[in-house]
Amino acid sequence: MTVTLPPPSTGCVWVTGASSGIGRALALRLARDGWRVAASARGDTALDELAREAAGGPGSIDPMPLDVTDEEGTRAATIAIEARNGPIVLAVLNAGTHLPISVATFDPAIFRRLHEVNVMGVVNGIAALLPRMVERRGGHIAVVSSVAGYRGLPTAAAYGATKAALINMCEALKFDLDRCGIRLSLVNPGFVKTPLTDENPFPMPFLMSAEDAADRLVRGLASGGFEITFPRRFALLLKALRCLPYRLYFPILKRATGL
Repeated sequence: MTVTLPPPSTGCVWVTGASSGIGRALALRLARDGWRVAASARGDTALDELAREAAGGPGSIDPMPLDVTDEEGTRAATIAIEARNGPIVLAVLNAGTHLPISVATFDPAIFRRLHEVNVMGVVNGIAALLPRMVERRGGHIAVVSSVAGYRGLPTAAAYGATKAALINMCEALKFDLDRCGIRLSLVNPGFVKTPLTDENPFPMPFLMSAEDAADRLVRGLASGGFEITFPRRFALLLKALRCLPYRLYFPILKRATGL
């Protein structure tokens, strides 16, 4: 099935985690395509710079500072976005963070922090969007998870757990959202060059730029499929590893990562 994005005249796009990485590149890409983009992140300075970079183009970027762990603040942000830019026809819930963890650094606070940002930040966004989209019987929500949610990876005990939770949540939600006329996309990127991945202590195969990732994400949003994943070869490799028994999976990962 081929599906295209609605024209920018129908409303606006909301992108969270827009101050860096995929979110920043995506906001700029959509603004170049003529969209009014509401860009959210915790730091307003980076958002102001993002808006200036898009100024003078066919679209625009409206800075909307937000801590996605703030449930009431997220609800208020969606109200303000729609008051200033029209209905949110596409929301890309991309905000997330990563903290590596090992036996030496195992700390419940790390798990709690990543869960609050990576999982509850998305939940807060969906909760704020659903009443409006259900009433309009339309809209598109894209949740950015990761291929790290497919199976356990070294140093990603906390991060991977949050991404696995997002994958499962989206799979479960799709049944209800289909009945409400709301599209749901699950985005599972591989390694994308960002300040977070710069800290990884292991080789990152098929590492891609944030701009390339944003282009592939936009093409995936327009394609109509449920899962958007890139780079495709890396995603297929991890999907294959997901099917292996543990007696084969663990030795392969040890050799591949050198850990």
